[in-house]
Amino acid sequence: MLEHYQHLGVFSDWVDAARRQQSIYPIAVPGPQTRSLIFDVLGFCHEEENPLEVKIESKWEKDGIVGEEVSWSVGYGPRTHAYVLKTANAKGSIPGIVALHDHSDFKFYGKEKIADGPEKTLPILSDFRQIPYSGRAYANALAREGFVVLVHDVFLWGSRRFPLETMMETMGSKTTDLLRMSQISDEVEFYNTAAYFHEHWVSKYCNILGTNMAGVVSFEDRVALNYLRSRADVDPKSIGCIGLSGGGNRVALLNATHESIRAAVIIGLMTTYPALLDHNMSHTWMLFPFGGHGMVTGPISPLPVLHPLLVQYNIQDELFTEDGMREAHMRLQNHYWNVGKPDAYVGQFYPGPHKFDLEMQSAAFEWLKEKLK
Repeated sequence: MLEHYQHLGVFSDWVDAARRQQSIYPIAVPGPQTRSLIFDVLGFCHEEENPLEVKIESKWEKDGIVGEEVSWSVGYGPRTHAYVLKTANAKGSIPGIVALHDHSDFKFYGKEKIADGPEKTLPILSDFRQIPYSGRAYANALAREGFVVLVHDVFLWGSRRFPLETMMETMGSKTTDLLRMSQISDEVEFYNTAAYFHEHWVSKYCNILGTNMAGVVSFEDRVALNYLRSRADVDPKSIGCIGLSGGGNRVALLNATHESIRAAVIIGLMTTYPALLDHNMSHTWMLFPFGGHGMVTGPISPLPVLHPLLVQYNIQDELFTEDGMREAHMRLQNHYWNVGKPDAYVGQFYPGPHKFDLEMQSAAFEWLKEKLK
């Protein structure tokens, strides 16, 4: 008997038709072949991946943290701006972490969602952090644990965002008329709403340019990582990355495409693709790279290089099913067991919704210290 999918209705048999055409959820194995497949799917991987025209924009010291705002060019679009954070008493070369901001349908800001700079935190950012981060700028807290932490804006966010007028001109009258009729008066909220619709347009442009949103974002994350590795205060052999939600998606891609990652933490972004059927499909296009059904191991995490991995799951996560998360956890356990590294993967399950709260932050920070120090 054919399974019925509420999202597809009379097209529920489309799923079985797709399965007859090809294996749509193949199990990839760690190694160069999977790595090559990932790059083929992502594109945007055939040029130098170093930051261009790096500039120190400002420096500050606040609450025991020394900070720098750094900018660079990735070769297209406006300059990338980033924060670099470490403790005031840090000496020599110490482990480095790339902290990857989330998606959250909030593109007006990027790095500021998880990191405090020299200025007082804006109320809109304080309010935003309450649920996912227990009100904390976790990148600053991570720096206090003895890391150099880099937090950068990425394609479509913050300093790398499209101007509102460009988006409105691009999307056509139907979408822009709906936006204007919405009567959203807040500048940031209006921008974030427009950016939600604009991501569909960007994804189409990515496709005709031979890549996808995951590929462009991952390229820019590799550029940022190469900047971090170049710093004299960072030990290039002790680099990790961490991120919640869309940031966790970016961690999975960065871990799969850059050999220097020694420890990775993915929070609130791990399931199997089959478990997405008839569930939440409002995820970012980063999660659905064109041709990407064969690039993963079953869980959404392309891992040809099996360095230590911590995945934190929220049992009541509204974005994923518990069955999908637990199946992903089992597959990752088997994945690491089969290559003789059973202790390198840790999966932690927490009660509650989509979040990276103080308890989870503490566990992640301790794990990173164990693996990188």
